Amino acid sequence: MLQRASLVNDDGAKQPEFVRYPTFGRAARRPRWIAVLVFALAVAAGFAWLGQWQLSRAVETAFVQVRDTETVKPLDSVLAPGALMTDEAVDRMVKVTGHYQTGDFLVVGERSHDSSIGYWVVGCLVIDGGGSVAVATGWAADEAAATAVADRLNAQASTALSAVTVTGRLTAGEAVDVDTSIASENQVNRMSIAWLANVWSSVAEPVVQGYIVSHDAAPAGLTAISSPKPEPVAELNWLNLFYAIEWVVFSGFALFLWWRLVADEVRREREDLGFITDEEEDDDDLGDGDGDQPRAPLPTSSQTT
Repeated sequence: MLQRASLVNDDGAKQPEFVRYPTFGRAARRPRWIAVLVFALAVAAGFAWLGQWQLSRAVETAFVQVRDTETVKPLDSVLAPGALMTDEAVDRMVKVTGHYQTGDFLVVGERSHDSSIGYWVVGCLVIDGGGSVAVATGWAADEAAATAVADRLNAQASTALSAVTVTGRLTAGEAVDVDTSIASENQVNRMSIAWLANVWSSVAEPVVQGYIVSHDAAPAGLTAISSPKPEPVAELNWLNLFYAIEWVVFSGFALFLWWRLVADEVRREREDLGFITDEEEDDDDLGDGDGDQPRAPLPTSSQTT
């Protein structure tokens, strides 16, 4: 509703009538728009509550993937040599019997042990029945110590390394790094199965597409590698999470709709009074200002709205 104001001179004569300039603040304080705002806030609060409920449901219904990784099983029953690594096979405790290939003990750098970074001594185990698998035998904080152990194991006769049963955790191999460099003839910096197979002097095909972190006693001069049980993985319910986001958007839209309705009414009032020109169209003030902006007096004929 447009509001008119008239001024009276000292002699009692009325000056030409002026219209109060429509602003967003004036329109928003009208009773009907206050009522609509209260309704919009109630709707937004309801939508927000539904979003919070959906979010809590997403957490409550999160699927926790629990796998039996600690029961020791034969390697070929978990992952056969040459077969592709699977999620089910990763981190499983396995055992395998064979003998280490003499001369193929390598030092692998950048290996973590608890909170320390050091080196692994990794050997190529030829599996009884065919195939080969990489085995991390132990960890050392010092490169020189790890290299000394690898050299000692490589110098032993093959008969001294026969009939070995290894028990440990099967782990997925790392990707090949084109920047990987060999610091010495028996050292690499990646646990890439393809890379190791190329570095080993002799490989019994097929190669297991993963490596075993040994849980057996480490060779003299090395520390047993820390390989704890993997933590269960919780998979969030993404459908409920999507619904939660959706309700939050609806909540914001309820308030935006109220603002848009009030702004449209202000714009219509300004257009009806001729207050909006082509130059003002792009810089229309729908703010909260209440200042009156006198315009040309209205014609004497009734043009009220």
